[in-house]
Amino acid sequence: MGLVIMDEMEDKTSVLSDESDVEVDLRRSSKIQPENRRTFRWRNGQAVLAVPTSSMLSPRFDLSLCRALLERDGFQIPVADFETPLEIALDVPSVRRYLFFNSSLFHFIMAPILYVVIWCAVFSTLHLYLSVTDYWVLCLSVSLVSIFLTTAIIVILHYSNKEINMNIDVRLIQVNERLSRHKLLVGVADWVQNCTGSLQLFIVYWDTAHCLRALTETLEEMRFVRDEAQAKALQLLLTYGAVYVKLLVSERLPNSTHRPLRSRRNHCTTASLCLCQYIKTKVLRL
Repeated sequence: MGLVIMDEMEDKTSVLSDESDVEVDLRRSSKIQPENRRTFRWRNGQAVLAVPTSSMLSPRFDLSLCRALLERDGFQIPVADFETPLEIALDVPSVRRYLFFNSSLFHFIMAPILYVVIWCAVFSTLHLYLSVTDYWVLCLSVSLVSIFLTTAIIVILHYSNKEINMNIDVRLIQVNERLSRHKLLVGVADWVQNCTGSLQLFIVYWDTAHCLRALTETLEEMRFVRDEAQAKALQLLLTYGAVYVKLLVSERLPNSTHRPLRSRRNHCTTASLCLCQYIKTKVLRL
């Protein structure tokens, strides 16, 4: 009788231990699953993170803070894939100087100074070679010419920022090569708002698998071999990834003239063009 009671007690304790193990496993899985599910809520083109510079005069981004914020959102990225390549690409004195002198804030400050310089140069030149009795006519003409030249220079600088930048976008190719494995793309964008410059490092969620497949098919139609087409497609996606992110977050992407916004071929529902469509339009001229 005592042996039966002991056997029953051992069975109960074994059952209780099994149930407690299951509860522990369930608790662990309940903690892990939300973190894994975090990356599934993102859609192509959504900005995961936007970090401003600590100073406009010497632009520098807090990369350790960026990686910590990405980990909070469920993106586990090692230092070798994030901080190290970004420091090589952007944390260089010559690059920081270029970021400032090529920023929208600097162009905003430069516009009135440029106007005054052009006005003085044109006025002194015309006054030296032309004898005008009515100075108001001369001043009006000089003002109109100065406004035209200043506007032309600012417009040229503005539209040059819509193209690929050899000093910034090209330096981010290796960064995007590593981040694309984590379904992320990075780019640098800036604009002036309320007379204040805003230079930011943008990290956008982007799964390149669909764009890679579509662009490979397009290159195959252009008589590229399968393996060569896929390698070329991947190279184009990484090369123009940074400039695409810059145009996407600043809402300066060209409008799609071939397909509607929510076309089956558009792999980004938040923009007029997805990455592969942008490459087909601007690079391949299709």
